[in-house]
Amino acid sequence: MIRGLHHSAYRCRDSEETRRFYEEFLGLPLAGALEIRETKSGRKTDALHTFYKLGDGSFLAFFEVPDMPFEFKTQHDYDLHIALEVDEKTLHAMLAKGRASGIDTRGIADHGFINSIYFRDPNGYVIELTARTARHATAMDPATNGAREKLDRWIAGRL
Repeated sequence: MIRGLHHSAYRCRDSEETRRFYEEFLGLPLAGALEIRETKSGRKTDALHTFYKLGDGSFLAFFEVPDMPFEFKTQHDYDLHIALEVDEKTLHAMLAKGRASGIDTRGIADHGFINSIYFRDPNGYVIELTARTARHATAMDPATNGAREKLDRWIAGRL
């Protein structure tokens, strides 16, 4: 049985720049770092794998790997975004903090079941901070929200 998310990992351009954003701006403590000099297949490398702890005990992780090319690009929200849950008070405080810090900040977007704000991290990834609304439980209940029917209708429309 899958118990939960341990970590989700992404590439980063610069580990220190990434640390400043995730630890100093978002408040996620740097919890671990692995220096990788050789892969499990025996290839020599020079990589740093860092982990930032979330309140539920899971982690966001990053790899800085200068010897492996990676195309960093500004991600569109639909392509890739990382959504982190906060309470409504924190959502408003982080909106103000982002704007005051000169960080590309968007929101507040009312999605009905969540309210969200958006930042762009130093690697081009979209970071969404989201607060549940009173409609969250109903909207995310597959027994009553019609999720399967909507998926089936979507797939049928593509054929």
